[in-house]
Parts: sequence; structure tokens; C-alpha cells
Amino acid sequence: MKELAVLGLTKGEIKVYNSILNLGRPSVNQIHEKTGVERRGIYDIINKLIGKGLISYTVENGKKTYLVAPSKLKELLRAKKEEVKSFEKILPQIDRIYNSSKPDVGFEIFRGKEGVKTVFEDMLNYKKVYAIAGGFYITQELPYYWPQYNKRRIKTKCVWRNLIRHDFGVLPKDELVKAKVLPKEFSGNPVVIIIYGNKVVNLSWGEEWFAFVIENEDVAQNYKQYHKYLWENVATTS
Repeated sequence: MKELAVLGLTKGEIKVYNSILNLGRPSVNQIHEKTGVERRGIYDIINKLIGKGLISYTVENGKKTYLVAPSKLKELLRAKKEEVKSFEKILPQIDRIYNSSKPDVGFEIFRGKEGVKTVFEDMLNYKKVYAIAGGFYITQELPYYWPQYNKRRIKTKCVWRNLIRHDFGVLPKDELVKAKVLPKEFSGNPVVIIIYGNKVVNLSWGEEWFAFVIENEDVAQNYKQYHKYLWENVATTS
């Protein structure tokens, strides 16, 4: 019953509580045999559980045994629910404070395949994604992830405008991918620049996968202008 941890019980308290629940009315020795917890530790835990009202004890013929009080669990659960409700009420206030104190420029680093996937999942929240010096490496590097991801991208009508390297592979065949080819001079750098919303991503498919994300409206706008310049003046359709 690890779920008891949500009520603030420690691992030791959960062990002892479970043993008392399953054994019925055990003695300290029986609890020790069941849990493996040292007797001194058991006494400390029992006192805490009694203090919380979760267990009680009886004395018969000089022998003390312990039993659980399920009604107290229900009471604690009700109290926990009230705490959650109270916290939910102040969440909007926390959001306001967070947004007001948020720095003008945000930085995040995502590492490894799962980190890169996190960035691609975030792109699905935007209708336009711009890429510079890409090559649709995701289709090669994440072959099992790409097909289902691309279906979701198409479903959300997320349009990609890709300035791809001259040595790119096969382009996905769908109307939501627009692509032009950059000159050879743009090859040799394993870093791809991706712009969406107010975010700029430097994405490396090299030996170590990482995505460095800058979040700033002005920076993103400048990169979009750079993308537009390359698209209209440098890149070609084949």
C-alpha cells in the first residue's frame, strides 16, 4: 500500500501500518518478524502512528497488541482533498506571479533522444515551424518515432518551411511541408536551427544529441527574418 505515502506517511510507517493491518492484532515481535524493522525503530514508528490516530492498542494479560483505525484514514484523505482544493484556488495567483517575474529571455537545454523528442512535441502546439540547414534527420535518427509523430503533425495542420541542406535525404510527401535547398556552403555544420512561436532551437544531431532553446520574441522574430531572406534570395527549389 505505497499509496499511503500521499497522506504523508514514511516508508517505515507504511511498512508497520501494513503489517498491523494484515496481521490483525500483532505484537511488536510479530511486527518485527513481518517487516524486518528493528524493535527500537518499531516503537518509534508506533508512537508516531498512534499520535496520528492511525492505530491504537489493547492490553490483555499484560500483552500489548496493535490494531488499525480505518476511519482515521478517511479523515486524513478528506483533509488532503481540502488541501488540494485550497491549492487549486491559488494556482492562478501563482501563474500571475510567475509570468510577471519571468525573465525576458528564457534558456533551456534538452539532452539525448528523449530531450529532442520533447522539443518536437512542443512544436505541435504551433501552426508554423521554420528550419534552417535541416535534412529531415529525424526520419533517419528516430525511425520508429517519426511516422506516428508526422501523423499528429499533419492532424494539427502544422506547416514546416524547411531550408534544407543540399545533401538531404527523401522529403516527406505532404502538402504541409514546404522546402527549398541551401547551397553547399551551408553544409558541414551538424546544428539545425528551428524557429517556432517565440522560440529558437539550436538542435544537434551529432555525437551528443542536444537542443538549446532560446525563448524571446525579438530573437525569434530576427531569426524568422533571416529565414525569410534565405528563402527568397539564397535557397533554390532543387
